[in-house]
This record gives sequence, structure tokens and C-alpha cells, in this order.
Amino acid sequence: MATFRKRGDKWEYRVAYKDPFTQKHKLKSKSGFKSKKEAQLAAAVMEKELAEGFERIAPSLKEYLHTWLHEYKQGTIRKNTFDLHQANIKNHILPYFKNINIQELKPIMYQKFINHLFEKDYSRRTIEIIHTTMFNAMKKARTLNIIQTNPCEGVTIKGERKERTIQFIESEDIPVFLREAYQYGYIYWLFFKLLIETGIRKGEAAALQWSDIDLKQRTITIGKTLDFRAKSKEEVFGDPKTFNSKRSITISQNLAKDLQDHMKIQNKNKLAINDLYHHNLDLVLCRQDGNFIPKSSLFNAFSRILKKANIPSLPIHSLRHTHAVLLLESGADMKYVQERLGHGSIQITSDVYAHISKKIEKDAMDKFETYTKVLLE
Repeated sequence: MATFRKRGDKWEYRVAYKDPFTQKHKLKSKSGFKSKKEAQLAAAVMEKELAEGFERIAPSLKEYLHTWLHEYKQGTIRKNTFDLHQANIKNHILPYFKNINIQELKPIMYQKFINHLFEKDYSRRTIEIIHTTMFNAMKKARTLNIIQTNPCEGVTIKGERKERTIQFIESEDIPVFLREAYQYGYIYWLFFKLLIETGIRKGEAAALQWSDIDLKQRTITIGKTLDFRAKSKEEVFGDPKTFNSKRSITISQNLAKDLQDHMKIQNKNKLAINDLYHHNLDLVLCRQDGNFIPKSSLFNAFSRILKKANIPSLPIHSLRHTHAVLLLESGADMKYVQERLGHGSIQITSDVYAHISKKIEKDAMDKFETYTKVLLE
């Protein structure tokens, strides 16, 4: 309930309320109103906000972002995503806004922050990623009634959006690549061949356990990814990139045969090494002792194999694109490609591979014209 008193020629309101957590009685007050009516209107707004759980003594942006990260995000998102949010806050957001109170952050101030990132020559994509962290944090603050509006809404991000280019190994170069991979190292050959034949991500492939593979039905179940930075065995396996990343895919008879042969080789290693083998990981694609292959080893091997095969430098992720291109070239429709790759929607798949499908369509029309030229003349 609010009470009012005149102090000099100004009015003050005092609102008593009970803290829902400590159950202690507290008091909020504000003075400086020209009339009692003005103080009454302000007090009514305060009482409404308190009833809705809106706390006027808001935390600093720094305090809130720490709470948002550790109370609302940690354990609900992938570790890599959490680390990205944490890095954006530590390296970009807090150094700029310092100790500002969260309620003092206004849209024009946030726009200046985004412009500041652009002036530091960050790419548009990098700025968008930082903006995503801040926008989501402020959206939650709005839901929690800590702020009344999201200051990140309506922001303009400068810079041209780069056209997405897809890198992949041309189909005629794949046999050469695999030949060089086999000579470089058997396990790398199998790892990269599996990526080309399935289109799964490198982390998904590295996390495959024998329980995920049904050689009789020729299926692979993808339900986790491997954290290459894990410091303990308990942290090795993490959730896949998205909900749609959890999927089951069919593999070729050829790949099933390769995996069956690999199982026999691996079983011999297990007997030879015995207690030194990492039996508990049960990994399919691993070192001879059963431990996972470090990311740096995969990157180095891939780079050297490409060089030996006289193929321009590419990221390992290009093998996922290589698989998608092979599917499209073989006549698979976009919906099948979407489900096999584990994309959230067919729109994502269509956007990524639009120019590839147009090229395939043009090549098909060129062949059609060549074939029918004599017939239709």
C-alpha cells in the first residue's frame, strides 16, 4: 500500500511490499513530484510492477549476463554454444558497456555498439553472432520483467552479407583423394570415406560407437557429437548440433563391408593392447588404443592428403557438402537431402545448395539438347 507526504514543495510516495524470496517487508520510495496526484500516479505504476514481479532496483548488465549464462543457458545448450556466448560477453559486450545498469541500456546505445564492431572491421557474420548473444539475453530479461523493452530490437547491422559459397571435392577427384588417404593412413581413409558416404559432421563421426551401427540393417544412428576439447572421459560426448541432427541413415553395402573389416582389425588391437585399450569409449573411428583422434590430427591429415592429391585447400566440412552434391547429382530430391543431413528445414537445404541444383539442372538440359539435336532438327 502506498503512502504520501509532502517534503518542502515536493511530494514523495512510499510503497511497502514483501520480498517473495526472503519474506521480509521492504519499502520503496521516490520524491520530487510536483503534486500529490503526480506522486499517486507514479506509485500506482510501481505497485503494478511489483505485483508483476518487476524489480526497479535492476542489476548491472554484467550481473545479469552472468545470471543469464549460468542459470538459464548452462546445461540447456551445447557446450560449444555456451562457450561462444561466454566469449562474446567477455570479449565484446562487457568491455564496451562496462558497469552500465541493465535498465539504462537504450536502443541508440546498442546501435552505437553494433556500429563500433563494424568500425573495428569485424565481418558482418561475426557481428550477427555477437548480436544473437545480446538479443537472446535481453529477450529473456524482458520475459523476466527486468526490463520493459528489448533494446536490441530493430538494430541495423552494416556490411554486405557475403554470398554463401559451397566448397566440395569434385566427383572425378574423389577416387584420387581416397587413394592418397589410404596411403597416408588407414584410419584417416576410413574416417574421410565415411564422411563422403554419409554426409555426417566430423564431430558426429568421431562420436560414433559400435552400438550406433547396425551392420545387418546397414544403418547408422547419429545421436551425439564428440567434444575434441574434453578434459575427461565424462565430457567426451555431447549433444548434436540441433534437435534435427538426431537421425538414423542408411549406408551402402560397400561402407558396411569396410566397417565390418575395421571391426575385425579393431578387435585384434583390443586383444593385443588389453587393459591399455579405451574399452569404455567403444569408438568406431579412433586411434589404435581406442582413444579419439585429436581434431588437429584430422585437420593436418586432411590438408596433407589434399596436397598429395593436387586438390585445392578445403575445410573438412567440405566432405559433408561433397556428399550432398553427390546425392543431388545422383537424382535425389531436396527433401531426402535435408533429412539425411539433419537440417532443421528444407528451406535451409534449398538455400545452401540452390546454385548446385541449378548447375545440375543446366548440365541435364545440355545433355538433353545434345541428345535431341538430331532428332528435333
